[in-house]
Amino acid sequence: MTTSTPRLEIRDLTRSFDDLRVVDEVSLSVMPGQVTCLLGPSGCGKSTTLRIIAGVDRQDAGAVLIDGEVVSDASRHLPPEVRGVGMMFQDFALFPHLDVAQNVAFGLTGPRAARKARVGALLARVGLSGFDHKYPHELSGGEQQRVALVRALAPGPRLMLMDEPFSGLDNRLRDGIRDATLEVLKEEGTAVLLVTHEPDEAMRMADEIALMRAGRIVQRGAPYNIYNAPADLAAAAFFSDINVIRGRSRGALTETPFGAFLTPGHPDGAEVEIAIRPQHLKIDFDRAGRGPNPTPADGTPARGIVRRARFMGRESLIEFAMEFDGSVLRATVPAVFLPKVGTPLWVMLRRDRCFVFPRRV
Repeated sequence: MTTSTPRLEIRDLTRSFDDLRVVDEVSLSVMPGQVTCLLGPSGCGKSTTLRIIAGVDRQDAGAVLIDGEVVSDASRHLPPEVRGVGMMFQDFALFPHLDVAQNVAFGLTGPRAARKARVGALLARVGLSGFDHKYPHELSGGEQQRVALVRALAPGPRLMLMDEPFSGLDNRLRDGIRDATLEVLKEEGTAVLLVTHEPDEAMRMADEIALMRAGRIVQRGAPYNIYNAPADLAAAAFFSDINVIRGRSRGALTETPFGAFLTPGHPDGAEVEIAIRPQHLKIDFDRAGRGPNPTPADGTPARGIVRRARFMGRESLIEFAMEFDGSVLRATVPAVFLPKVGTPLWVMLRRDRCFVFPRRV
């Protein structure tokens, strides 16, 4: 049976420390079984928001609801232990004097046999059968993370709050642990609010991303949509490197060395910034140094001089000093392509992958 009631709903949360407002009228909802990611740079207010939801901090204004019930507002503030919320943080916080089974069972109540069965089933689901009597210091980082996960899941929380839970793991293990964690959470049907500053982690795990900046949510959406339709230049730049070409809009067109771009909605004379990611710059290999070869899809090529070329593993990064103004543009191309410094090449833009924004003041 489906429900239209959000598992978590926060309404206009506000929190200030001294004169600094770190959470500024934040509203968000998470449905049962949904993974939502609060994504943003350090200091943007995402962890404070999570602490307010958990009940370990209290907002100055706004409300927190779980399954439609107010758990915190101006007149009510339920303690963390009665909110039905599981929590995972950067520090796994396992009890060093308890073995794995005791750690997982810590928050369970009921008959001993039922608790033991729940612990065994959860450990089996994360590949830790037989680890019952090991102690935290005997486990790898990935194993400790999985124990922390099932300990948080053991009481059957309605909502799981996760604050950078994978940041302490080795890069080689991180993707596998993320995938395993997501699989278990989905199987449990737990609503998840994940805090991270890593766009790759958000894209990999979230059904919806809420991008935060300076205490506010500036954009919400599915990972595909938020990546391919960023709200502003800063949002585009947060997900990847970008190149920026500046111009001035006149008659809903902006002339650039790469041809004219449609810029409707920008008044005449307004300065605009056209952003494009390095992987969407195209190098005209067939006409290197021989002059432009315009195509309708890519507009007018512009010539750049290679400043640097580096092999990055699956791709090569080429840095150009553009002849039209000396600005630097970066392109990535698959496999090995390492032109010599000083080589002139014609560069084109994938016009369908460009974003146009008003110029930042």
